[in-house]
Amino acid sequence: MIRLDNISKQNGHQILFIEASMGVQKGEKVGLVGPNGAGKTTLFRMITGQEQPDDGLVAIDPGMTIGYFSQDVGEMSGQSAVAAVMDGVGPVSALAAEMARLEAAMVDPDQADQMDAILERYGEVQGRFEELDGYALEARAREVLAGLSFSQERMDGDVGLLSGGWKMRVALARILLMRPDGMLLDEPSNHLDLESLIWLEAFLKNYDGALLMTSHDRAFMNRIIGKVVEIDGGSLITYSGDLDFYEQQRALGEAQRQAQYERQQAMLAKEIKFIERFKARASHAAQVQSRVKKLDKIERVEAPRRRQAVQFEFQSPPRSGDDVISLRNIHKGYGAQPIYEGLDFLVRRKERWCVLGANGAGKSTLLKLVAGDTKPDQGVVNIGASVRMGYFAQHSMDLLDGEETIFESLERSFPQAGQGALRTLAGCFGFSGDDVEKPCRVLSGGEKARLVMAKMLFDPPNLLVLDEPTNHLDMATKEMLVAALADFEGTMLFVSHDRHFLAALSNRVLELTPEGVHQYGGGYTEYVTRTGQEAPGLHPGG
Repeated sequence: MIRLDNISKQNGHQILFIEASMGVQKGEKVGLVGPNGAGKTTLFRMITGQEQPDDGLVAIDPGMTIGYFSQDVGEMSGQSAVAAVMDGVGPVSALAAEMARLEAAMVDPDQADQMDAILERYGEVQGRFEELDGYALEARAREVLAGLSFSQERMDGDVGLLSGGWKMRVALARILLMRPDGMLLDEPSNHLDLESLIWLEAFLKNYDGALLMTSHDRAFMNRIIGKVVEIDGGSLITYSGDLDFYEQQRALGEAQRQAQYERQQAMLAKEIKFIERFKARASHAAQVQSRVKKLDKIERVEAPRRRQAVQFEFQSPPRSGDDVISLRNIHKGYGAQPIYEGLDFLVRRKERWCVLGANGAGKSTLLKLVAGDTKPDQGVVNIGASVRMGYFAQHSMDLLDGEETIFESLERSFPQAGQGALRTLAGCFGFSGDDVEKPCRVLSGGEKARLVMAKMLFDPPNLLVLDEPTNHLDMATKEMLVAALADFEGTMLFVSHDRHFLAALSNRVLELTPEGVHQYGGGYTEYVTRTGQEAPGLHPGG
């Protein structure tokens, strides 16, 4: 289906691939992994023909259709979300748009004298639309959009008015509706809530084409892929199995290479010692010569490259009182839409509540009420004695000063801290060496999130309120964050769509559903066991 043979590729001074090869067959679901900047997006672009390799061959089966989802969705406006999704499938959407115009013209009194021509044209367009199975296609487009958590209202609204995250979903839905022979998905899980993520997982499991994808969501990847291709130092290395199996194999391979390297180093040291000792003696000249030749011929084993994984160590936060957050008889709505009607909720010290609920259930609203970012229409929000709160929301990243470098930003927040401590902090959150000199305005979403998180956790509060903290983080940073937060001695209230994060860190669950608010003792894993579902409103297997 898709083959890359001995490709080499250089971007500026950076060498991405050196004589690298890989393949994806029909029905195979492959995860593409490698550190940021290793060339994952470049690889996708070479497969789609948007970029060419400097050397080597990219081969795709004749007639094969490929759908490529990237983070760069381009401009969309002037049509409904449904029409934008059907657009990807070709002429059907143009016919649907013309039918909508003609239907409007039929009820327009100013065009009554052209009614015969309008009706005749409508008949032609509708006939062609039916031939192309347009009605079934529209139903399928709506089904895909509903799976990605679109309401009917949002499906029919102007796509240009949607936020970036919702436009991403439209672009993704377009490719899923196409059902191409091959799909290249670059971070499809980035902007999805838990319900959409679980729906997409089921969709991709049933997809029978060739799939190559990247994702920072471990649980999502593990459930879909059966093969991993790793970009490592210019090579493409293929492993069969899921992400967990790949990591075991990789660690095993590294340990073997390390042992091999150490054995060879010991042997070389012994030989060099012999040569040094006897090189001045004529009686050993022949032996010394033969050993020098032997050393010249030996192929040196390279030490395995160590991945930099810096662990972040928390300082202990000051102790808070036992009652950390208390919400009593909270009423809150937006316009005519009630969100909470008489909510009572108590969070005690060292509890870690994860908040679950479908889109619009009020997850972020609850966190904003606690953080004081919004006020209840009625009722009382009380923050307990000696509580110091750290609040992370998506807008926290807009508060960074674009002109400051990463290091200046950290220095301004912690003027008492030494340079070494701040450099270590930056390193833990993925900013090593010269990275700290980057101005904040050029940072990606993920880099901004890491910087804000670093500032929040350096001098830790005893209450963390986190709204989608892992949204832009890569897998390595997520692992570091989970490990760090597992040792956190304070209290947590958080929303996340990352099931690994939910399972590792929660010990209580607050579930928001249209039927009411439910509280569960025990964390996310116990919630899944007790309810038989991974998110509210989903049924087992759905």
